[in-house]
Amino acid sequence: MAKTLVTYFSRTDNTKLVAEAIYSALSGDKTIKPMAEAGDLSPYQLIFAGFPVQTHSVPYPAEVFLKSIPEGKKVALFSTHGSVTGSQLSREALEYASILVGKTQLLGTFSCRGKVSGRALEVLMQSPEHEAWADMAASAATHPDTSDLDAARAFARWTVTLSAQGHYRGL
Repeated sequence: MAKTLVTYFSRTDNTKLVAEAIYSALSGDKTIKPMAEAGDLSPYQLIFAGFPVQTHSVPYPAEVFLKSIPEGKKVALFSTHGSVTGSQLSREALEYASILVGKTQLLGTFSCRGKVSGRALEVLMQSPEHEAWADMAASAATHPDTSDLDAARAFARWTVTLSAQGHYRGL
């Protein structure tokens, strides 16, 4: 059976919670680690990599990690964000991350809302151009919730199925 890594970059634990849900849905030889501790990726056939969306993009530490994934690896990306799910803002970072993983076999992506830190909301509310987004982000205060984590587990199971069948989205 394939060896699987679930790795994440998280500042507020939203992405860590989703990573733990994904990990719990996997069977077989699996490892979960923060991106900063992931180390050598060569033993893994499947890599789930997650990050929080920050300023509509991939945070720098996650960007560096995603670029380091070796060519040919099977990859699934996941993110958390304060935006409404499905909005352009919630999709842009995953689209960029898809480019960063280069010539890997991208199996799919998953995103869900996550609470935004109170301090970040305070700063955003002080700026008129960010006030509407801060209002929207405040509504993510209860996320990731049970439904989000159930969806993350379903994503993990589906990704493993695609991996076993040799399917991938490609770029």
